[in-house]
Amino acid sequence: MTLIVLNFKTYSEATGEEALRLAEICEDVSKEYSVKMVVAPQTADIHMISEAVKIPVYAQHVDGVGYGGFTGHITAASLKAAGASGSLINHSERRLKLAEIDSSISACRSSGLKSIVCTNNVATTRAAASLKPDYVAVEPPELIGSGIPVSKADPDVVRESVDAVKKVAPTVGVLCGAGIARGEDLKAALELGSIGVLLASGIIKAKDQRAALVDLVAGARE
Repeated sequence: MTLIVLNFKTYSEATGEEALRLAEICEDVSKEYSVKMVVAPQTADIHMISEAVKIPVYAQHVDGVGYGGFTGHITAASLKAAGASGSLINHSERRLKLAEIDSSISACRSSGLKSIVCTNNVATTRAAASLKPDYVAVEPPELIGSGIPVSKADPDVVRESVDAVKKVAPTVGVLCGAGIARGEDLKAALELGSIGVLLASGIIKAKDQRAALVDLVAGARE
């Protein structure tokens, strides 16, 4: 089943009650079109959303620390308790060092959370896959929010990332990110070997979020 991960970032259109409304739209579209939807709201909204919808709710970041004196950090245990079922790690807007990525993945694994590690090229995808997260999401940072999908601007980075992951860790799923907004983008990403997409502004900033999401999932089937 195609996986669509929607990162809410800190957009006003996806904060608080607006975040809840968008999550409910995602759940409806997931049921109607038989796609797996995951939403990644801000940490403060996780509990509210996870109580209201049945689709997976992921955090946007998790730190590789446990209980103790770690003021300001986000622990995997607290995310689990809030109702999250996974987390993004190493998004281009929240970069980590390799050792930190490893710790974050381990923290997720220990707490029973899924992990999506964001990468920006084939080499970092290969390195991330070797740490055995559940997914890697390939997102060249220069294309994020550009409206130009990586599947068109640089399809080789997706194709070669998929090949690299298959060699290093075949159980790790590859997602395509950056510039994804339309059904044709999702279709192209799937044809390159990814199992789904990670996206944000193309849906969240749309005048009609539901229509944009329906266009994404329905357009990929044409």
